[in-house]
Amino acid sequence: MTKIILVRHGQTTWNKEAIFRGRIDIDLDAVGIEQAKLLGRSLSTSQINAVYSSPLKRALNTATPIANYHQLEVNIDDHFIDINYGDWQGKSEEEIEETFKELYQKWLKDPHLLKIPEGETLDEVRIRAVPGLNQILSEHKEGTIVIVSHRVVNKVLICALLGLANSSFWQIKQDTACFSIFNYDKGNFILTLHNESCHLKPIQTQSEAIDF
Repeated sequence: MTKIILVRHGQTTWNKEAIFRGRIDIDLDAVGIEQAKLLGRSLSTSQINAVYSSPLKRALNTATPIANYHQLEVNIDDHFIDINYGDWQGKSEEEIEETFKELYQKWLKDPHLLKIPEGETLDEVRIRAVPGLNQILSEHKEGTIVIVSHRVVNKVLICALLGLANSSFWQIKQDTACFSIFNYDKGNFILTLHNESCHLKPIQTQSEAIDF
């Protein structure tokens, strides 16, 4: 059996300000750095065999404290890079709502049907992320692996592992610096823990509560 710990990166200033991040390489803010430390400490007693991360700094700098506790290197994996938000990247939620009214409403109601201008669809995210996970599982027939990625990628992966369509995207919660755990055995994925964030209690009042 292989245990998969799927982590969302810590907080950035753009999370708090509700700005679409995508491929823009914004780093953790002060709260996010502390979240990463607490996350690493909470997983320090687990027997972790490998740590993988999106190449973006906010994910990599969340993965590093986890890896350090286990004397591991972080494996950078482009399969888990954030969604390409295209023309939405670097723009606030309010600006997108005003400039792309119809598309923004589709994002809120039918995200699986949305094609962001110059960006990716949720289907395209799934097409690259799931094979990335399968490749990792082919290399780790047992043990525990950590994958640090982004809100959209994690939601799409969780939908895929649970056998859900991308239309269930908004039914999946992913807070900053949270983690979910799947057991993989004989071709089956079993969700055993979801959106765990108890480790963040020491700084909970400082972190952003919205799912952005």
